[in-house]
Amino acid sequence: MIGPRPNPRIDQRLDHAAAACTRRGTQFTAQRRAVFGLILEANKPVTAYELLDRFRATHKAATPATIYRALEFLLANDLIHKVESLSAFIPCIEADHHDHAAQFYICRRCGAVAERDDHAVVHALEAAASALGFKPESIIVEVTGLCAICAAA
Repeated sequence: MIGPRPNPRIDQRLDHAAAACTRRGTQFTAQRRAVFGLILEANKPVTAYELLDRFRATHKAATPATIYRALEFLLANDLIHKVESLSAFIPCIEADHHDHAAQFYICRRCGAVAERDDHAVVHALEAAASALGFKPESIIVEVTGLCAICAAA
């Protein structure tokens, strides 16, 4: 459990992440679990330094390196995404899937980020790159605008 009150949804995601890491032969340590829990609890994109501030509530001696090592592990194990334009992190909606095609829709007013997994978008970008003779190494799609709630306000 992370935080003062149990949250079954977060606990389930943490347990699922631990099981996925075990299947991969990687160590989901207590620190990594705690950092992932903080990302899940945030319900919004969270920066490394915001995580550090929250992590220090229970781990006083934590340093930025502590957080960055945990983030590196969580990224490598497909548990989180980095939203590049925000330099922030969100949990992956399809944890334990190695090849899904994530696109991020970022509300410029409230900061909400929605993730979609639409392979057609990635295929279209790959085709456009191929037509140019370009070989993409990574495709990151971030769309900025207004979420449905902010657009209706």
